[in-house]
Amino acid sequence: MSSAVKIYDTTLRDGTQGEGISFSVTDKLLITEKLDQFGVDYIEGGFPGSNPRDITYFQEVRKLKLKHAKLAAFGSTRRAGIKASEDAQLKTLLDSDTPVVTIVGKTSTLHVTEILRTTLEENLAMIEDSVSYLVSQGREVIYDAEHFFDGYKLDPDYAFKTLAAVLRGGASNLTLCDTNGGTLVDDFKSIIARVVKEFGGDKVGVHCHNDSGLGVALTLAGIDAGAVLVQGTANGYGERTGNANLFTVLPSLFLKMNRTANCAKNLHELRELSLYFDELANLKPDTKAPYIGASAFAHKGGLHANAAQKVKSSYEHIDPSLVGNHTRVLVSDMAGRSSIAMKARELGFAIDEKDPAMKTLIDELKELEFRGYEFEAADASLKLLMSRALGQAKSFFEVEGYRVSVERRGSDTVSEATVKLKINGESLHTVAECTGPVGALDKALRLALENIYPQLKQLELRDYKVRILDSRAGANARTRVFIESGDGKDIWGTVGVSDNIIDASWEALTDAINYKLLQA
Repeated sequence: MSSAVKIYDTTLRDGTQGEGISFSVTDKLLITEKLDQFGVDYIEGGFPGSNPRDITYFQEVRKLKLKHAKLAAFGSTRRAGIKASEDAQLKTLLDSDTPVVTIVGKTSTLHVTEILRTTLEENLAMIEDSVSYLVSQGREVIYDAEHFFDGYKLDPDYAFKTLAAVLRGGASNLTLCDTNGGTLVDDFKSIIARVVKEFGGDKVGVHCHNDSGLGVALTLAGIDAGAVLVQGTANGYGERTGNANLFTVLPSLFLKMNRTANCAKNLHELRELSLYFDELANLKPDTKAPYIGASAFAHKGGLHANAAQKVKSSYEHIDPSLVGNHTRVLVSDMAGRSSIAMKARELGFAIDEKDPAMKTLIDELKELEFRGYEFEAADASLKLLMSRALGQAKSFFEVEGYRVSVERRGSDTVSEATVKLKINGESLHTVAECTGPVGALDKALRLALENIYPQLKQLELRDYKVRILDSRAGANARTRVFIESGDGKDIWGTVGVSDNIIDASWEALTDAINYKLLQA
């Protein structure tokens, strides 16, 4: 059995059917180039003619010079009762001028009789005629056998007849779709094996949905059973609960199943590619994502961190760098000397766990955690704390004071912030307005600092979260504020804790600015 597989990305079609997922034409063109650079074999661009966005995309994508990937247009078999050459939808697919056309057809007798409302014989003719016509026009045809596993369970003989019709038409691949995402692994693998035995493994692909939480597992089982083409989406985007996540499938195939593909050589770019998709989709990255999530190789317990420091494979199933990720040590009240030393080195400090300063640092960290601080997602605040504890802190500005007022003006609420700073011995006093108090503080700080530190113009606040630490205290409860900041290159988190939400926000905000200045 060959170890090579083909990778078919359907993010631009099936992925965009996910709730909250939308890409502009420009986004789709950028994604096409990015996937081609990564080395996938097929990129499914969407439904030509279905909406203005896809119409424009298929016009503009012709201008791209793809190096490896083949672009596929997606559609369905001809309508019942007409010739394939007369079907308007098939004509639109051909007019898209893509080298590959992927068409979906019915496998299940239920869908043929109750959804298409045609005969079983006519459905077989629709499949064969459509494939044959597209092939005669010089297109490579990939066939998506919709509801294949449900259809097979209803009538396996008819399901196989639909596949035979596809191959008589000349399609290059039979992709078996678990459209409802309800098939379990043993059944799925058994059915794939039967199809491979009947029609040959070089013709079979898999397309899985994640409704049972098994999209990736089913895809890997399909390959193990003899399929050679994998369909999936970036980050598992897709309708309902999503499609099989290619970014989990690929490292499993290449690193654990001894399979290869053209994109295998670029696996180290996987995390960056995942973040790129989330950025265009305006989604927060899944920190728990296997292989590529920020937490995928994070160690919190001192025992784990100590063991990973000595032998990384003791608590890491692969080398994180193979997928563009890295080991992280999470500092909490569970941390010991090994954890803190590893984290310090990760953040750029040269320190030994036997250093006398280590005990002071650990005691301070544990005290702060007891008061409500959490540094797991606030590496920037942690780095500033370590730099102060180790006597390596830099002072960029001194805070003399600040004030915030909130005023109702008609139907609008306006916040005004006054900030007093001292920089290089010079006092600065700035005032700014914004809708919210944190925004006003941010603007006032920038007014004071950007002329002296122009790199702060790149800084933006990306996220702001508030957590009440003791709800029993009511309005006087201690509050933890987390701020995520970025500058177009890096993203970092800062934290502040106080029984005054403005004070907690100020602490997280000034940490974000100090960290940016420290990196310059």
